Amino acid sequence: MFSRKLPVILSAILFTHFNAFTQKKNACFQVHIHKASSPIIIDGIVNEQAWQDAEPANNFFMVLPMDTSLAHVKTDVRVTYDDKYFYLLAICYKAVGQRNMVESLRRDFSFVKNDNFLVFIDPFEDQTTGYSFGANAEGAQWDGSMYAGGSVDLNWDNKWISAVKNYDDKYIFEAAIPFKTLRYKKDVLHWGINFSRNDLKTTEKSSWAPVPRQFPTASLAYTGTLIWDAAPPDPSSNISLIPYFLTNTSKDYINKTSPGIQGRAGIDAKISFSTSLNLDLTIHPDFSQVEVDQQLINLSRYELFFPEKRQFFLENGDLFGNFGYADIRPFFSRRIGLNMPINIGARLSGKLNKNLRIGAMDMETGANDEGLPSQNYAVISLQQKVFKRSNIAFIYIDKTAVDYHPPKDSSISNYNAYNRNIGVEYNLASANNVITGKTLFLKSFTEGKSNNDFVQASNIQYSSRRWLAYAQYEYVGKNYVADVGYVPRKNFIKLNPQLTRYFFPKSGIILTHGPQLTMNYFFDTKMNETDHENILAYLFTFRSKATFSVLGQDDYVKLLQPFDPTNTGKDSLPALSVHHYNLTGFDYISAPQHIFTYTASLRYGSYYDGGNIFTATINPGYRIQPYLNMSFNTTYTDLMLPQPWGNTHFWLIGPRIDVTFTNTVFFTTYIQYNQQQHNININARFQWRFKPASDLFVVYTDNYYPAPLFAKTRAFVIKLNYWWNL
Repeated sequence: MFSRKLPVILSAILFTHFNAFTQKKNACFQVHIHKASSPIIIDGIVNEQAWQDAEPANNFFMVLPMDTSLAHVKTDVRVTYDDKYFYLLAICYKAVGQRNMVESLRRDFSFVKNDNFLVFIDPFEDQTTGYSFGANAEGAQWDGSMYAGGSVDLNWDNKWISAVKNYDDKYIFEAAIPFKTLRYKKDVLHWGINFSRNDLKTTEKSSWAPVPRQFPTASLAYTGTLIWDAAPPDPSSNISLIPYFLTNTSKDYINKTSPGIQGRAGIDAKISFSTSLNLDLTIHPDFSQVEVDQQLINLSRYELFFPEKRQFFLENGDLFGNFGYADIRPFFSRRIGLNMPINIGARLSGKLNKNLRIGAMDMETGANDEGLPSQNYAVISLQQKVFKRSNIAFIYIDKTAVDYHPPKDSSISNYNAYNRNIGVEYNLASANNVITGKTLFLKSFTEGKSNNDFVQASNIQYSSRRWLAYAQYEYVGKNYVADVGYVPRKNFIKLNPQLTRYFFPKSGIILTHGPQLTMNYFFDTKMNETDHENILAYLFTFRSKATFSVLGQDDYVKLLQPFDPTNTGKDSLPALSVHHYNLTGFDYISAPQHIFTYTASLRYGSYYDGGNIFTATINPGYRIQPYLNMSFNTTYTDLMLPQPWGNTHFWLIGPRIDVTFTNTVFFTTYIQYNQQQHNININARFQWRFKPASDLFVVYTDNYYPAPLFAKTRAFVIKLNYWWNL
């Protein structure tokens, strides 16, 4: 009875919430944009009359370390436009002779590790979606699509130009963003906009329109208003072709096969039906240039999650991949093309009107060598805005095998001929972003499976300067199937409350501190407990931006199936065995403004079957600004268990060298040794961005057995892609 009442209660809270504020919080912060009075050259030199005539946006507010005053560092921003470009100028003042703090010249840098300037644009003023552009103090570009009211997907990559020029007392950022790059509604004279500045030497983050310190400056609920003197120009035809050509050679030393030197070609196309609706097409796409995943030691009972990095799936990707929760994703695009080639795909995404977004995708893959048939993936997603910043979303997912004839003996194959999911969710976001939440319902349709094939879940969060309160409920039925999703666990009920309190000393090296209690409880569908994880931590944030936390953790597990606690294929603990253990530890992140930085983490305590566990992680980093950035991620895990496992230890070592010769020429070498997986991976990637969004890649990848050292696979790829606007 309790399991049925709780989602109803949470859903009622979400649905009956009323947005008390009908006007945007920072609507009074306005900047007017006028058509450029002269041509503009993007060079970081302010010598055009157009910039002298543009209205300034200045008097930034401090966000961090405290949001109660104007910023100490001065920033002046100006905007203008012509028939093709939206222009942006930011003059970022600093102390005379102050050295810039930057990580590298690589695109889409880490915000917290760089002096930088960013703009957040909300063309529809819906306070949920938009775009972000910017650069660090040495000219490395940043761009991303925005979703969920303040999240930035940096995998989105588009065509625009910028320049940064340094002076003794300032650096100047100048950019030209083509209107073809943006999605916006015709004839609308107001856009949401905010400007953000991060200055590491003073540890100050600031914004033009004020943002409470508990929220990112990307929070679209706190944008000001950009007022146009006339409607933004219609970019007219907007068709882009992005062909690629590659040659590669590879060798499988285990199976002693090598196809020799091969060539391949494919093409992507972007077609804009309007300034707010875009069609993406792809034929024989290739993603060999995508950076390899960071390996992890997996001691859990479930599959690990790795994010999507392929460009085709990224624009408006939240319409598809943001449905659900981190561990309940009905659609996960990395399932498409997993060990199977993608033949063709189409993807429509954008806005049908100010309040209605659409996403529609259809992909077809070929068969693979293991006997799996070709597959067709179809997805439709709709998102209707309600109230000020909330929305109701719908999703339909269909995976169907093409020309698949399952064997009569069902024991030979458990492959699903089809799997379909349908779902609806309500996403709550109050006008001031203090209250957020979600409630959802999903149902799957799979041949031979019915009853208990649905999901229901809800959460609500309250975020103020001093309190963070969170509560979540999840139910996943035992017959729920999401072949194109990420749902690592089924047949459970989960309760997840969390409470954090922040204190603010008036002086001293500590900026904030406070306790945090996190509880995760899992039950079967009859409310019998199967797992819990209780974590009590104390968090410290220093004025230098370093952070430190100490914690104690209490774990209880009743295994529902046999489990090897080392995940190495040794003997397993029996199903229904009960294990109760405790951990203590700490996490430390050093101040980001130093040339040498590091993170450190340690856990020690009891473990399964009366054993013990010790885990230590350290990630030192050193940079020679702005050209060289080195890191050395190292994790050591020691499991002290009874026989038959005994003492088992794992090293995970991942040195990475990132060389940025210029902001268009990059070289990265990434070596990963994973003792648990008995694998050494070497990935070296050279990238030359010879024109905006057009690249030459040279990629070399090796995989080895570590002892004795023996090559498993090897591959070498040269790939060229070119962005061509028609």
